[in-house]
Amino acid sequence: MPSRRGFLAGSAALPASAALAKVPEDPVARVAADLEHYIGFGSKQAGGPGDTACGAWLTAEIEKLGFKVEQQPVSVPYFLPERADLRCGDAKASVWPQPIVVPTPAEGITGPLVRIDGAGRPAGPLAEAVALLELPYARWSTTIARPVREPITAAFAAGAKAVVVITNGPTGKVIALNADGRKPMFAGPVALLAPADAGPFLAAAIAATPATLTVTGENGRRPASNFIGRLDRGKKSWLAVSTPRSGWTTCAGERGGGIAAWLWLARWASKAVPQHNLAFICNTGHEYENLGAAEALKATAPKPADTHFWLHLGANVASQEWHDLTGQVLPSVDTQRFLSVSPALLPLARALFAGHVGFEAPYSSDKLSAGEQIEILAAGYPSVAAIFGLHRYHHVQGDDARCVSAANVARAAAQFQTLIERVTR
Repeated sequence: MPSRRGFLAGSAALPASAALAKVPEDPVARVAADLEHYIGFGSKQAGGPGDTACGAWLTAEIEKLGFKVEQQPVSVPYFLPERADLRCGDAKASVWPQPIVVPTPAEGITGPLVRIDGAGRPAGPLAEAVALLELPYARWSTTIARPVREPITAAFAAGAKAVVVITNGPTGKVIALNADGRKPMFAGPVALLAPADAGPFLAAAIAATPATLTVTGENGRRPASNFIGRLDRGKKSWLAVSTPRSGWTTCAGERGGGIAAWLWLARWASKAVPQHNLAFICNTGHEYENLGAAEALKATAPKPADTHFWLHLGANVASQEWHDLTGQVLPSVDTQRFLSVSPALLPLARALFAGHVGFEAPYSSDKLSAGEQIEILAAGYPSVAAIFGLHRYHHVQGDDARCVSAANVARAAAQFQTLIERVTR
């Protein structure tokens, strides 16, 4: 488990501010402890041991504050790989089976490697082939994205037996991709290949050399759980604050900042927001295209007409910036974080988040929204603010304690607190 000292090392960068003066003393240390706890659960794949243990911890934390917690069962896919690799001649590389996994036979699937370029153009006939899709360079997140989904679908329609996707991005590692959590998205096996491992296979594809993809393991569904903590004070309206906790990896930068800020706001609001009922929602199944959030909105969340304001803390709340040239982590915050708010909140958001990198240029939600925010808006909630983003290690193994600073998370959480204070006056 990462040490608390590592989180506190960046605390000197946290500016003195009026917002920080309003929270309990030593707020950065409190955030550091929460980050350490979250990261210590390891992989957060929905329904797995890390996700389950994290949910139990967060439930216990808000129950201490007086919240009455209701659990909501959610069925999620899972896959426990036995073998997952691509072989071509002397070349062999591990692959990431793409959920919902369509496994291969035990002996694998063999066919000529045929490259598909970033524009979706195949270099040769795809019938009976193992297609090798080379995505353009980006911070990828989901198979729903057209540059991912459409070439894969087209490859199977053209007769490909399997598709291997090279997820070109800033780390050279595999970028895990979100997927539909209810049924497989594609007609055959799909696997993801790290750009750092792709060279021999791209070379082999020039001559349509035969390759074998093998993906075997335990496939099925397992129970997971959303939960909502309520402080029902008998008031006319609710304040809702939500965050997902699950993801493909340890999710330190992706989810850790949102979890710590969510706890910060629960501790503060339970004492300082007496004029509203409180609903603090924590969802699983984020990586299955917001499966948990969709279920929560159906069953446990307060109704739109009864909700004064909803703040959603999604990915990359305050992840670290890096130098691409050297791979060195920096004290500053990754710029690829976004603040999207209901149109009426835009002037307030611009004023409050001036100087907060990424958040300093908030978007109107009728122009840009993402993730769970889309589900919340579609359900009809009238006043919503949401954070989302894609930091360097988003969906990548290595999203660990290096990727998040307690000081930066505390600064963001304090400003979310100020936003709630202003909106709920």
